[in-house]
Amino acid sequence: MPTTATRNSKSQAVTTDMMSEVSKINREPGAYNYIGGKWLKASSGESFPNVNPATGEILGQWPSSGKKEVDGAVAAAKRALESWRKLPAPKRAEYLLKAHDILVSRKEDYARAMTQEMGKVLKETRGDVQEAIDTALYFTGEGRRLFGETTTSELADKFAMTVRMPVGVCALITPWNFPMAIPSWKVFPALICGNTLVLKPASYTPASATLLIEALAEAGVPAGVVNLVHGGGGVVGNALVEHPDVRLVSFTGSSDVGAGIAARCGQLFKKVTMEMGGKNAQIIMDDADIDLAVEGAVWGAFGTTGQRCTATSRIIVHDGAYKAFMDKFTAKVGKLRLGNGLDEKADVGPLVSDSQLKVVEKYVAIAQKEDKAKLLAGGRPVKSGDCAQGFFYEPTVFEGTPGMRIAQEEIFGPVVVILRVKSFEEAITVLNDTKFGLSGSVYTKDINRVMKAIRDMETGITYINAPTIGAEVHLPFGGVKQTGNGHREAGQTVLEIYTEWKSVFVDYSGRLQKAQIEDNPDKK
Repeated sequence: MPTTATRNSKSQAVTTDMMSEVSKINREPGAYNYIGGKWLKASSGESFPNVNPATGEILGQWPSSGKKEVDGAVAAAKRALESWRKLPAPKRAEYLLKAHDILVSRKEDYARAMTQEMGKVLKETRGDVQEAIDTALYFTGEGRRLFGETTTSELADKFAMTVRMPVGVCALITPWNFPMAIPSWKVFPALICGNTLVLKPASYTPASATLLIEALAEAGVPAGVVNLVHGGGGVVGNALVEHPDVRLVSFTGSSDVGAGIAARCGQLFKKVTMEMGGKNAQIIMDDADIDLAVEGAVWGAFGTTGQRCTATSRIIVHDGAYKAFMDKFTAKVGKLRLGNGLDEKADVGPLVSDSQLKVVEKYVAIAQKEDKAKLLAGGRPVKSGDCAQGFFYEPTVFEGTPGMRIAQEEIFGPVVVILRVKSFEEAITVLNDTKFGLSGSVYTKDINRVMKAIRDMETGITYINAPTIGAEVHLPFGGVKQTGNGHREAGQTVLEIYTEWKSVFVDYSGRLQKAQIEDNPDKK
C-alpha cells in the first residue's frame, strides 16, 4: 500500500491570500480579470473559491465573469489588433523575451503557487513553469523565422510568394492539469504571429494563468493585446465561442466538450483547434530492459496523479516479460508516497477536486463490478493522516482485457490496466484499439520492432524505450482520431494555427497577363 509522506510544517504552510505572496502587482482584492490593460473584478460581484486539493483550504476568491466581461475583453483585443499586427515580429518577440526572464526569476514562487492550487508535486510544477519558460524562448526565436516561400510563376515578368498573416482575435480555453504550460503553448505563438487574445483558464487553477498574464503585462505587452477572463466554461467559454469578433478558438480539454465547440465553430466559420483526450499505452516486449520499463510505467501512469492527456493508462505486456515486469512494477507502485505536493518527500499528490476523485471512484467500481477486472494494487481513497482533508486516491493497478471500459475510456486519475499479449503484432493491435490516438510507447531492443512501431502505432506521439509522457516544446504535440482535429500545438506546426497563408503575385510586365489562358497574339 502506498505510504503517506510525512508533514513538513514549513513547506506545508498555506495562506488564504496566496496571490499576495507571489504577485508583483498591487491590485484590489478580487480584481483578477485583465481587460484592456486593467485588473478588474467581475461586474456581477460574484466569485468562486480556489481550493487547495491537498488540504481543502480556500486560497482565495476569483471573479465569476459573464458576457459583459467577455464583450469588454474581445473589444479590447480588437482595438489592439491593428497596431499589434503591424509591429514587426522581431519587436513582438522582445516582449516574449522579457516575459521569459520574469518567468525564470519567479520559477520557484510560481511552482509553489501552482502546487497549492492544483496539487501536483513540486518537481512537476517546477517543470510546468519551465515548459512556459522554454515556450517563451522558443517563440522569441520564431519572431525572426515567420518564413513564407518564394516560387516561380508560369508567366514571364511575374513574381510569386507566400506570407503569413495573423488570424485576428483568438479565444484560448485551457485546462487545469498544466495551468501555466498549456496556456503558454497558446499565448506565445498567438502573440508572435501578430494576433491578440482572450484567455479563459480553468476554474480549478485561476492563479497560475493569472501569474502568466501578469508576467506578460509586466513585460510591457500593450494594453488590449492580452486579456484574461475568469469564470465557468458554460458562461465565459460559450460567450467566447459565440462572439462574432473572435476569429479563432483554441481548446484543450475533454473530447465531449471539444466536439461541441468544434461543431459550433464550424457553423460560425471560425478557425478552431482541438487538443483532447487520450488512452495511451506502453508496450513491454519480452526483450525489454525490465527495470527501465518499470520506471517508465510508474512515471507515465502516476505522474501528475494520472491527470495528463498523455498518461499511461494501459500497459501492454508480452507473456515473456509478464512475471518479471509485474513483480517489480507492483512492488514499486506500493512504495509510492502520497502527500501534499509541497512536501518534497511526496511522490504523488491529490486529485484536483472532489468531483475528479468521484470520477476515479466510479471507474474503479466499474472495473470491479462490470468489467470483472482483477485488482492488483490500490483501489481506495486515502482519508487519513496528512491526506485526511484532501482528494487523495491510491495508485491503482488492474489486470484486465482490451474491451473493458477501464481499457477504453479516459479516467484522468491514478488508475492503470495491465493487458497481456502473446506477440508484438497483438500488442500493436491492442494499442490501436481505442478511439483516441495521442501517445504510445514501446520498450524493446529489437530495431525491427522499433521501426514497425513507429510505422504502425496510430498515435501523434511515439516513444521508444521511454514512457508516454515527456513532450518537448519544439516538437509538434497532438494526436489522431478523437484526440484532436488534425492540428498540432508546439513547435513550428503551431504557426499553421495562428496564421493564415496569403499568396502574393507581383506582375511587372506592364501588360495584362492571363494565367492558364492561351492568349498569344502571334498565333492565328
